[in-house]
Amino acid sequence: MERSRALLGREEEIQALKARYVELTDRERDVMALVVIGFLNKEVGNQLGISEVTVKNHRGNAMRKMEPSRCPS
Repeated sequence: MERSRALLGREEEIQALKARYVELTDRERDVMALVVIGFLNKEVGNQLGISEVTVKNHRGNAMRKMEPSRCPS
């Protein structure tokens, strides 16, 4: 029973994460994918052909949208 509850809780977490991920723009997803790999903002900008400031904006927006305490709409 305990294992089943843990699995259900994990599934709820995954569904909540997916719901928040869907809210990201395509560009925010692009930036997030490169940041997760470990690229610096400057490297992300070079890779995507955008400025470092723009990367910071997209990264900040993505982080706010993906915040765990945020409830999906």
